[in-house]
Amino acid sequence: MRKSRVIDEESALDFIEDGMTISIGGHLNSAHPMLIIRGIIRRRIKDLTVITSAQGGPEIGFLIAAGCVKTLITSGVHAEGLAGIDPCFRFALQQGDIDIWEADEGIVYSMLRAAAQGLPFLPWHGGVGTSIPEVNPHLKEFKDPITGKPLLAVPAIAPDVAILHAAYSDAYGNVQHVHGWGDRAHYRAAKKTIVQVEKVISNEDVRRDPSKTSIIGADAIVRASFGAHPMASPEFYLEDQEFIRRYVATANSSFKNKGSSGLDDFIQEYFVKPENHYDYLEKIGIRQLLSLHEF
Repeated sequence: MRKSRVIDEESALDFIEDGMTISIGGHLNSAHPMLIIRGIIRRRIKDLTVITSAQGGPEIGFLIAAGCVKTLITSGVHAEGLAGIDPCFRFALQQGDIDIWEADEGIVYSMLRAAAQGLPFLPWHGGVGTSIPEVNPHLKEFKDPITGKPLLAVPAIAPDVAILHAAYSDAYGNVQHVHGWGDRAHYRAAKKTIVQVEKVISNEDVRRDPSKTSIIGADAIVRASFGAHPMASPEFYLEDQEFIRRYVATANSSFKNKGSSGLDDFIQEYFVKPENHYDYLEKIGIRQLLSLHEF
């Protein structure tokens, strides 16, 4: 008998410890693993190196505001189109509160692919002729021995844990995404992978159309209906723009007023006080959640 990989959120959070390197899947207007993000904040896990694939979303700002992030590897952090630059990300960089591993999106994926293939590095064209190698000493420019053209050597960095959100999985970790192409790179590079899903389905449903399976054998599956809130989960619900706008306004006001407790109060209210995912959903409210349904 195969063993089920479905576990509860607290057991999944036990995978993550202080000082680890974690990678977080998702991209603009797509699913982000917010159930696990809230748990990291609630447990006050700190000194994390965080990798995002494309530009990170507000989940990165939340982690920064809560003091969980030491180093960030990313091409940028937005607020789901409601702010071009996440305010917590911007102010943390301006104040030197976190270390930034400067990259573009292609560099991040090259780093993950190198780790997945067990290589020390992979070459990449992007960034050649720019200031990126100057601000990121981990990237080494070299001459291609075949063509003689300059390339960047992008070092492999393997996440200890990849954290993803997807549409479906069976009990054995066979995951089906909607628009989750980038999450595969995180899964392949990471030592372990946690996937929170909107719905656990039968293995028969997975085998009925194997082409939909994006990840085979994730280490942990967490049931998480509305688990991407306040971000979207394609074909399930849209992003909660009201919540994200309130976060952006609160963060901007707190930083402009130099020490205002507004942002700390926001993090406490939505990320620390709710003891689990269900408490959080009750805090948001059924009317607000149902208003986000995508038809």
